[in-house]
Amino acid sequence: MINEVDADGNGTIDFSDFLNLMAKKMKDTDSKEELKEAFRVFDKDQNGFISAAELCHVMTNLGEKLTDEEVEEIVREADVDGDGQKNYEEFVKIMMAK
Repeated sequence: MINEVDADGNGTIDFSDFLNLMAKKMKDTDSKEELKEAFRVFDKDQNGFISAAELCHVMTNLGEKLTDEEVEEIVREADVDGDGQKNYEEFVKIMMAK
């Protein structure tokens, strides 16, 4: 599965590869429940938002070492309403856009 989404062939999945994989899975299944479950994986404190720290935690568990700058950039790109974190609607847009 890693080889399928490892765009640069370096043997690891970066965040962009991960988003592409998740988006493909979401389009294939088109399941609202699966999207909600994926959001819950990221939303560790279950407050309805994915913070930079939560994103960093999940990516680290997936083996992806991100710098603080990379995490902030990802949050900024996905943060439609400018509050510094991703809510469920922003998460869905990211997953369905790829």
